[in-house]
Amino acid sequence: KRHLPSEMMENTVFMSFTFYSTILILKMYVVAIITGQVRLRKKAFANPEDALRNGGLQYHREDPDVERCRRAHRNDMENIFPFLFLGAVYSLLDPSPTVARIHFFIFCVGRIIHTIAYLLRLKAPTRSVAYGVAQLPCFSMALQILLATTPYW
Repeated sequence: KRHLPSEMMENTVFMSFTFYSTILILKMYVVAIITGQVRLRKKAFANPEDALRNGGLQYHREDPDVERCRRAHRNDMENIFPFLFLGAVYSLLDPSPTVARIHFFIFCVGRIIHTIAYLLRLKAPTRSVAYGVAQLPCFSMALQILLATTPYW
């Protein structure tokens, strides 16, 4: 059985960050799988070779449902990737473990609700509110990182 280095295990903030980051990355994989399944179901393929394999070139086309999935995935990349950087650096600042966990939890839940609202077309402003709420901990972490690093600029 493999173990993480003891320094990492002792950093409860980093371990919490790792947990929530992994949940978010798994969520992104799920969205990618859903996108592929919608492509197959709707027979809407981005590449001609995929269309030919699945019925013919007429299926080399866009579909609104596939595009919705792709937008949800792109939005994840635009938001989760910066979170990965901010959360990792924030973890090094020795923040309160409870406060840090709240930051990570709010971001994670906000992104999950955002994806559900996007894919299930939930009534506005559900998706926008989830997006906004998830941004709050990121702005908080960014501000704390800037405050901690300002003396070194």
